[in-house]
Amino acid sequence: MTDANANPLSDPGEDLRKRNRRSMIAGVLLVFTMIGLAFASVPLYRLFCQVTGFDGTTQKANALPEKTLDRVVTVRFNTDVDSHLPWHFKPEIKDMKVKLGQGGLVAFRAENMSDHALTGNSVFNVTPTSAGIYFHKIQCFCFQEQTLGAKQAVDMPVYFFVDPAMNDDPNLEDVQTITLSYTFFPAKSKGLEKAQEEYYRQVEQQNSVVTN
Repeated sequence: MTDANANPLSDPGEDLRKRNRRSMIAGVLLVFTMIGLAFASVPLYRLFCQVTGFDGTTQKANALPEKTLDRVVTVRFNTDVDSHLPWHFKPEIKDMKVKLGQGGLVAFRAENMSDHALTGNSVFNVTPTSAGIYFHKIQCFCFQEQTLGAKQAVDMPVYFFVDPAMNDDPNLEDVQTITLSYTFFPAKSKGLEKAQEEYYRQVEQQNSVVTN
């Protein structure tokens, strides 16, 4: 007994091709969906990187290197504050001379000039940018939210060293000065997001140079 609704001219091969096309379209849509989710998860991935130091996001160390070289560099300290954050923010000293591999300790003073509590977050960069991969921080306040009460002031230390490996980089053999700059932004602000994006772009460029 035959089905009255069946199409006697139906081609089994054509039905198979239609199913394959549907499967292919579904697969393509799945790929694009996954790509979209990947891009959407970039901020979460980068948040994970900045907290753990994974994937070279920050040059972070637990201790000073075993050797110190006689080569001396001057580390200058620069500070800025976004116009939307009424803070004063300055280093205790303008610069410091350190040998490669020698530890350097400097404090940065932040003061909330407003009459209510405010939370800020800092982003840093090192110039020349090619020296960034050799600038290591053992202790730092960067990427950490800092909440200051009305008129409150705090001193925030940074303990760092310049990797002796910089001495073997022919592109930096003439570098005598490295500038470490910090900029404070209101926490969770557009300005902070933009600055962090620029920071990670530079890190990715540095990692690409090192990898290649």
